[in-house]
Amino acid sequence: MSYNERRGGYRRRHRDEYDDRRRETYETPEDKLKTAILKLGEVDAVEELPRLQKQIQEIVPANVALLSESIRIGVTEQPYKVPYYAALIRLLHEPPADVVDAESKPSLGRLVLEDFWKGFQTYLDKLEWRETRLCIQFFAHLTVAGIISSESMVSLLQAFTAVLDGFNVSHKRAKRAALCAAEGLMISGASLKTYSQTSVSEIISAIQTFSDTTAIPKWLVRPTSSLYTDAVTIENGDEMLDTILQTLQTLNDSDFAQVADSFPQPYLAFTKFDNLAPFNLPLVLVPPETEIELDGVANNTEEAAQIKKDEWPEYYLRLFDNDVSPNPNTPAGYAVRTALLDIISIFDVNRKECARLLLEYPKWNLPGAFKPKPGAPVDVEPALGKYWQLESTILEIILGTLLILPESSQRSIYYISLITELCKLSPSTVGPAVGKSIRKLYAALSEGLDVEAARRFAEWFSIHMSNFGFQWVWKEWVPDLALSVQHPKRTFMRRAVEFEIRLSYYDRILKTLPEPMQSPVALIIAEQAPGPYFEYDDTTNPHHEAAQGVLNLFRGRAKAEDVINHLETLKNTLETSENGPINVDATTCSIVIQSLLHIGSRSFSHLLNAIERYLPLLRNVAGSSNVLAAAEAKAGILTSAAIFWKNNPQMVGIVFDKLMQYQIVDPNDVVGWTFTSGSGLGLGGQFSLSAFEWDLVRGALDKANGRVLIARRKVTALRKEEDDTRARVKAKANESMEVDADTKPEDETTVENPAMTTALKALDSLTAEQKSGLSRTLEGFVACLTQSSFAPTVITDQAWHNRANWDDDDWNAWETWGWYRQFCRAYSPYLREYAQTLYTISFSKFETSTDPAAELLKKIWNAATDAA
Repeated sequence: MSYNERRGGYRRRHRDEYDDRRRETYETPEDKLKTAILKLGEVDAVEELPRLQKQIQEIVPANVALLSESIRIGVTEQPYKVPYYAALIRLLHEPPADVVDAESKPSLGRLVLEDFWKGFQTYLDKLEWRETRLCIQFFAHLTVAGIISSESMVSLLQAFTAVLDGFNVSHKRAKRAALCAAEGLMISGASLKTYSQTSVSEIISAIQTFSDTTAIPKWLVRPTSSLYTDAVTIENGDEMLDTILQTLQTLNDSDFAQVADSFPQPYLAFTKFDNLAPFNLPLVLVPPETEIELDGVANNTEEAAQIKKDEWPEYYLRLFDNDVSPNPNTPAGYAVRTALLDIISIFDVNRKECARLLLEYPKWNLPGAFKPKPGAPVDVEPALGKYWQLESTILEIILGTLLILPESSQRSIYYISLITELCKLSPSTVGPAVGKSIRKLYAALSEGLDVEAARRFAEWFSIHMSNFGFQWVWKEWVPDLALSVQHPKRTFMRRAVEFEIRLSYYDRILKTLPEPMQSPVALIIAEQAPGPYFEYDDTTNPHHEAAQGVLNLFRGRAKAEDVINHLETLKNTLETSENGPINVDATTCSIVIQSLLHIGSRSFSHLLNAIERYLPLLRNVAGSSNVLAAAEAKAGILTSAAIFWKNNPQMVGIVFDKLMQYQIVDPNDVVGWTFTSGSGLGLGGQFSLSAFEWDLVRGALDKANGRVLIARRKVTALRKEEDDTRARVKAKANESMEVDADTKPEDETTVENPAMTTALKALDSLTAEQKSGLSRTLEGFVACLTQSSFAPTVITDQAWHNRANWDDDDWNAWETWGWYRQFCRAYSPYLREYAQTLYTISFSKFETSTDPAAELLKKIWNAATDAA
């Protein structure tokens, strides 16, 4: 074959592939219709509705299942269009102009609604709460439109308020049921109150009664910590149930007259039917929820994590005044917040699309609610009491969701990335809103912003700055260098700079800071770049030669057995050394660990290779037949690793995690070391816990909890396998009996499964380790906060209002209180499981104590363990 022939063959093959790609996929009329329904409102929803009605009615016979499914998807995945889908159902109740004797047949709208209800029932049976709530909003709009009867709508809402009266109902279940009932009542309240004022009052009263029982949990998850008071209301934040009740009370007092100014109602533009028989929603019963018990087996890590996220009240921080962002305690403000929250929640899989929809939200709200972009034509008059700034509103809601305690519903990086996408789409309008938000949160640091919220704020600030060239006007905060070193503002600056260095490099971040912050005296940035500290590298160190000998063995990739033999010789040498009395085992441990980490300090892969190569050596150093000696050896390993990486706190956490992963040390060892030795590496003093030390404790607890979860899943899998095997044997036996009736069934004998026995033993061991880790953490906090002379002084009203005069020890004590609160909040499901035992170990000695610190310790503990 010639060269040209080869080329020609390639061109033909390439042309065929190109033609295949260009060939359009054929869309059936049903596919086009579904697309049209889902894309309703791309230009103008009100104008598109009649055209969409005509398009639907032109297809004969109508595909009711397709129409219902399309609208159901639109309602649950595009909730900002719910009023317009309700208007579409209203239009579909009108018969086509060319249909004869239409009154004798059910309208297309009614048929679609009947099928829609089946989908709603499926959502409810599966307890898919968000989808259920959005469908109730849809039904509420149809009630206002006269399509659904008020009587059946009241019954539906009452089915959800009945959940609130359930025995020992969880906060998660009650909160979601209350949301369903409340939002349905907000939208349809005018129609429902006309039908039955008593029913409306009963629904509000049921939500109020439940909310009153959550005062103690609310106190524990407030985003601003005031340890001296039991108040649950704060000036710069709102709890979700409180917001709902305030909104409902406002609407009820005005006979729901403000609904028209809060929710779009496009269906009211159409003439009401005179003889239409309203659709009666069938009676429902909210099914019981299957709880994931901690003593059982969780099948999914996400489900286990969800317990912690949903079992608490939700506080949202307010950053701006009511003329900048809507007040969520008003009907219009609540409507905006819930709509934006739904968009943020649903589109977590596509942050770019989410950002676009957030910036386009004003077209789905009532005209005049938001200010137009600078330079854009003003088509409508500003609405009275509204005219908010869209970008500031969006930022306030995203950051409020990010800072929910004890955990946000999504990973922090999602909200951070979403803000970045918003800035990319509209930098001129979102950028200033970001700057204002940062300044508002920074100001809140000195007003008691919770330590966990402050940590997330520093995380967002640093990541956001890394996406935009680390451009921030640090000079604004130079005056705050006069504050105490441990003041929350100074702590925030240090942590933010540390995060920025992790995301970039030391010299670049140093250049972004003004000169006063670059000074070592300012304690904002370290004097040198984060790196290892090999103390035996100094030739004046008396153990320099010994360390070099061990280091050369590692460099030569000597076998672990050879290094162990060398250490025995080294110990004999150190015992006869003239350098004075030394702890031979501790010195040898320090030399080995630091030398090994020095070999692995070049990169993360070097670290892993070094640890894996010398696992027998590490186990030899950590192992001992004597329990006390083994504990001392493991503490020595952790201390050596922490000293080696003392200039890089991130690497301390990473090395500790790898030592736990390879089971050189246990999570309990890390927790114990952190409370006894960790404070010596940071700025925190004795009997205090900083963010760095809390990160170590949290990593250890998560490791222990994760191991238990994995072990439980393994036991579950083995049990399922046994059940399946037993069922197959039984089925085979039954078949044999049918063939030969005289055959007697064999006696079922329980055969011990070695794998199951091993798995159960491992589960028991890991559960004991988990319990021990929680107990050790609790004891550590109790010891810190009862032995510190400053812990009792910072929790009084007088001391808090005199915080301008606090010194480092006072702020250290206040931060330790904050991390204790976070420990009790974040790990409450596990603490409740072992509550009685843990209380006896840690608090029984304070039963008769009147010490303020002991009283507050027990108060926080009780709030966490009784929150279920």
